[in-house]
Amino acid sequence: MILVFGSINLDLIARVRDIPRPGETVLSERYDTSFGGKGANQAVAAARGRRDASHPVWMAGAVGEDAFGRAAVENLAAEGVDTQAVRVAAG
Repeated sequence: MILVFGSINLDLIARVRDIPRPGETVLSERYDTSFGGKGANQAVAAARGRRDASHPVWMAGAVGEDAFGRAAVENLAAEGVDTQAVRVAAG
């Protein structure tokens, strides 16, 4: 078994035409999301690289109880990572 302790994130990436200068506000017309977190990325890489499912990969960490947290945990599970050790925290 591989057990990964670490961060679990959902990144929000704002697309802008120009990088803001000091003190400047730049508006974004859209944003993208991407699953991430150093721990979550390592767990997904380990799950993808294992020989077979008899070598489980577990993720230990915490996410919020919002839609982003749920999506991050669902993504880990879809990638073959066991999420039983992921805590869902209020706030």
